[in-house]
Amino acid sequence: MKRQIAILGSTGSIGTQALQVIKEHPDLYEVYALTANNQVDLLARQAREFQPEAVVIANEDKYPALKEALSDLPVKVYAGKDALAQIVESHPIDIVLTAMVGYAGLLPTMNAIRAGKTIALANKETMVVAGEIINALAQEYHTPILPVDSEHSAIFQCLEVNNPVSKVILTASGGPFRTYTIDQLRTVTKAQALHHPNWHMGAKITIDSASMMNKGFEVIEAKWLFGVRPEQIEVVVHPQSVIHSMVEFEDGAVKAQLGVPDMRLPIQYAFSYPKRVSLSGERLDFAKYNTLTFEKPDTERFRNLALAYEALHQGGNMPCIVNAANEVVVAAFLEDKISFLGMSEVIEKTMIRVPFIQCPRYEDYVATDAETRRIAAELVINKMTR
Repeated sequence: MKRQIAILGSTGSIGTQALQVIKEHPDLYEVYALTANNQVDLLARQAREFQPEAVVIANEDKYPALKEALSDLPVKVYAGKDALAQIVESHPIDIVLTAMVGYAGLLPTMNAIRAGKTIALANKETMVVAGEIINALAQEYHTPILPVDSEHSAIFQCLEVNNPVSKVILTASGGPFRTYTIDQLRTVTKAQALHHPNWHMGAKITIDSASMMNKGFEVIEAKWLFGVRPEQIEVVVHPQSVIHSMVEFEDGAVKAQLGVPDMRLPIQYAFSYPKRVSLSGERLDFAKYNTLTFEKPDTERFRNLALAYEALHQGGNMPCIVNAANEVVVAAFLEDKISFLGMSEVIEKTMIRVPFIQCPRYEDYVATDAETRRIAAELVINKMTR
């Protein structure tokens, strides 16, 4: 039987690469549902090619255009955030790939878990914001969560049954500004930040990588995915992006997962787990990599990584605050409303101003997200008017 897959965020970088994996293995996988936020034209083209049962456009204003574009196909067309959260509950679906960007992925992921769907998790913000709730739901409904981030997939592939880890080591490329001084970072542009040296990703995650907030989020996500304490999570800068992450065991042995920078591999591994299947593309040629280097991350130049660790240590709703503030400042940076270093300044101030909740419920996360966005947006405006 083919595995029926729903892709939340099919028009983004992860979503489009997931469709490449499905296209390569039509005997193993079939698209049941595709969703997007705004990109009607691309979503319609994907629907024509893969003939899903249903498509969802989150922006309801785009519904008429999508409905018209697919009027000659037997594809159900829905719109709105409620439809997005409900489509994952459809009975035939086996796997839900959460490739949406940001906080918007939380509710659909929760619904998919309750519906007993295997979660291929590419939306790291879900675990950052509400990891405790997600883990509790997954345990209650016996739902597997398989990591798709290259770093967490690498750790997942290195784990051993009945051998507890001493620590997990997340590798970071260092992004485009790895060697920049503080003075140079003050004047970097959006165009520079969007030019990642190793990976081709969406705009938001590319900016997060440049600021190292992406690595900070991965640190928080690792706690919930692998049940490790903050002090057991180490970040090391590895510019070549050949080692995707590592695990150190109690005897000091270290296992690493290596490969070329290709997100199709962790996507496919989540789809095929526990089996491995063939995948076209470049293979790792060690002759091309005669040097692999490692550096300690600089949390003074890249303050966001330190802020993420701080949020992890505080716990409660603090990671939710950091995530929401980051979404606001990244959007502002992409609109040239704030400087690169200004992003960290706003996040740090927002962490102080938003009320802290030690043991938040889902409703508290919703309220925290809204309040954080209001305060962060206000701080961005204040910086613009100074």
